[in-house]
Amino acid sequence: MVSHARKQAESPPGVKSILASDDINRVVNRMAHEILEKTKGAEDTILLGIPTRGVALAGRLAERLERFSGAPVPAGTLDITLYRDDLSRNALRPLGPTELPAGGIDEQRVVLVDDVLYSGRTIRAALNALYDLGRPAQVQLAVLVDRGHRELPIRADYVGKNIPTSRAEKVSVRLDEYDGRDAVELSGGEE
Repeated sequence: MVSHARKQAESPPGVKSILASDDINRVVNRMAHEILEKTKGAEDTILLGIPTRGVALAGRLAERLERFSGAPVPAGTLDITLYRDDLSRNALRPLGPTELPAGGIDEQRVVLVDDVLYSGRTIRAALNALYDLGRPAQVQLAVLVDRGHRELPIRADYVGKNIPTSRAEKVSVRLDEYDGRDAVELSGGEE
C-alpha cells in the first residue's frame, strides 16, 4: 500500500494529487450506492456519460449499479458538441456519437455523468441536447469532482469529491480508459 505522502511525491512539480486510483474506486462505489438509495434500486434509470471522461465514469457506475443491485442499468453517451456556447471561441471539436440505450429516454430517469462540474455550462448544453432527444421523467447529475465557481444555477445530485479551487487552478481527471491511470490532480493557481 502506497502512503498518501508518497502519492503526493509521485506527482510532477506544481501538481497536487487529490485522488489516487483507490480513492476514485471508493468514490465511484459510494456514488453508485447513493444512486441506488435515491432512485429506489435504479428502476427506470439510464446513465448518459458526457464525453470524454463522463462516458467512462458512466460505464463504471453502470457496472457497480448492476453488481450492487443485481439488475442491469443501461448506459449511453450524450454528445453535446453542437450545443456548447463556446464554439466560436474555441477550436472545433470533432462530433462524437450520441448512443442512447434501447427504448430511448422518454419517461426514464436520466442521470447525466461528467468528470468535473465547474461553471455549469457543459451541463446546460447537455440538458439542451437531452431534450432534443426525448422527454425524460427526471434528470439528475452525477460528477466525480465539483470544483465550484458556478455561473449557472446547476447543482449535482451525486458528487464524488468537492474540491475548493481558485479560478486560476486546473482540475485534471485522469482515467485508465483514456490516460492509462486513475487520478485527480490540481495544478496552477498561486504559489
